[in-house]
Amino acid sequence: MQVHTRSLALTLTLIGLALAPSAAWAGKAHEHGVMKLDVALDGNTLSIALESPLDSFLGFERAPRTDAERQAAADLLARLRRPDRGPPLFTAASAAQCTLSKADVRAPVLEALTQAAAKDGHADLDADYTYTCAQPAQLGRLDLGLFDAFRRLKRIDVQVAGPQGQSKLTLARPARSIKLAR
Repeated sequence: MQVHTRSLALTLTLIGLALAPSAAWAGKAHEHGVMKLDVALDGNTLSIALESPLDSFLGFERAPRTDAERQAAADLLARLRRPDRGPPLFTAASAAQCTLSKADVRAPVLEALTQAAAKDGHADLDADYTYTCAQPAQLGRLDLGLFDAFRRLKRIDVQVAGPQGQSKLTLARPARSIKLAR
């Protein structure tokens, strides 16, 4: 039994080493106009994670230089930190009774935390949202207001994980709905 465990561990280590150079070589995809959206339903918790180049929101990926750019960056951060204000960015079926419990938006280059974040000329924005749903069984789909809110956005690559399985889909204008149940 001990020999089998060592053999399995060695095999997994070798596979990991063989894959590491190709994963490192591929790097992180950065495509303007494209957002990655991960949606997960676990019990009564709906989690949404988004990642997109800043260019998809603002048209630039560096620290704002002008008053107009600073205002646009501040407006963007405020909008994303309150996704339920104005036309909502995410809308669940009202029967699911979902309420936003947490919004975490990170764009260091906009928040003047560091210029190093954009040293390669490519800066992203990441956001995580957590909703608590009183009736998660009623959550059959999620409607998105992202295309309406962000005109530079061309495509959303979506991954969904929930009690009924996993799926992937790509949304392009005018699509605005993600099916959460099969």
